[in-house]
Amino acid sequence: MPEQGIAALTPELDVSDLGASLRFWCDLLGFSVAYDRPAARFAFLVRGNAQIMICQHNGRWLTGPLELPLGRGVNFQITVDHLAGILSALDSASWPLFEAPSEVWYRVGQVEWGQRECLVQDPDGYLIRLAEVLGQRSP
Repeated sequence: MPEQGIAALTPELDVSDLGASLRFWCDLLGFSVAYDRPAARFAFLVRGNAQIMICQHNGRWLTGPLELPLGRGVNFQITVDHLAGILSALDSASWPLFEAPSEVWYRVGQVEWGQRECLVQDPDGYLIRLAEVLGQRSP
């Protein structure tokens, strides 16, 4: 079990190759396996407070055809302490970025919250937004 327990919302992604997905999520993005069920080709991954489950396609809960890229219409934002290390790992693996790192500010109530973010797709095309918090400012 994860040290902090299981989050109230933890997405589970169907993946085509559990091994390739584990290499991406763990080796490049810095997640670790909290627990797994090898016979079911399933792993529960954690990185700080971020949690995600991945399971190799098994047909269970399939609501329609799976066509690449998977996850169209959604991106998963993961807050990280330092984006540089992940960017270095992705670069070393020649893993392409969907969107290069940039500084962005989002209005939240009466302030703006800033983050340095980039987007990358996992082996099945799920869009991952990696974000390093920059703080807040007045608009």
